[in-house]
Amino acid sequence: MSETTKKYTVWIWVLSIVIPVAVAVLFTIRIPGVERMGFLPPIYASINALTAFLLVISVLMIKQGKRDIHERLMKTCIVLSVLFLLMYVTYHMTSDSTSYGGEGAIRYVYFFILISHILLSIIIIPFVLITYVRAISGNFPQHKKIARITFPLWLYVAVTGVIVYIMISPYY
Repeated sequence: MSETTKKYTVWIWVLSIVIPVAVAVLFTIRIPGVERMGFLPPIYASINALTAFLLVISVLMIKQGKRDIHERLMKTCIVLSVLFLLMYVTYHMTSDSTSYGGEGAIRYVYFFILISHILLSIIIIPFVLITYVRAISGNFPQHKKIARITFPLWLYVAVTGVIVYIMISPYY
């Protein structure tokens, strides 16, 4: 393992631990004197939808050999994911969590989607970072190998983020 790879590996694991811990801690903090930012959930749900769309387009582009477009789209997806996270945390630092009001079987469906979304949103962090580092390092065989795992996980997280928003939005 090269020194550069070792450096990236350390950062990948640091970020993969720090981000979920920071989000969990920030969820317990309310920004005093700031109004509830109720306008943010539809924006960050839209960001998730756009991310899902761009992930699919990006895969189509690389299958067509359009590496430059693929690279730009993937960088855009990373930026969108960071923007989503910032808005999501900001919303939760200004608002109480909304309880899901559905009843019956749909309630179990909602919580299954929500819990799998949350768990995979944590798990996806090192996958995205490792996939990205392998690409920028020019290690395309290993990039392609892990991207086959990263893509469906990331797509699931993006799509279920939208589904969770649609399901809970009547209860905001």
